[in-house]
Amino acid sequence: MSTIEMIWLTVGFLGQGIFFMRWVVQWVASERSAASHVPIAFWYMSLIGGLITLAYAIYRRDPVFIAGQSIGSFVYLRNLMLIYRPARSQGVSAVPPSADP
Repeated sequence: MSTIEMIWLTVGFLGQGIFFMRWVVQWVASERSAASHVPIAFWYMSLIGGLITLAYAIYRRDPVFIAGQSIGSFVYLRNLMLIYRPARSQGVSAVPPSADP
């Protein structure tokens, strides 16, 4: 395997690792609050992991993987926009409505 292939394989695993860890973050946050809770970090990790994985999919030229990751990225970005929207409309600094534990 060439050096370039190894680098891209590492990039792909990094993206998948970040994408997987978002579930751990959500699980821990839910356990701490004793209720289902999706922290803001979940959406950031989804977006970052999804974009890294999208870069890998583009390198691999995999249209199924590209479509799934690019659509998902819009969803993650939109959720972050919705989280920060109330603070912006009220003239408050960009702090989410409820802080994560």
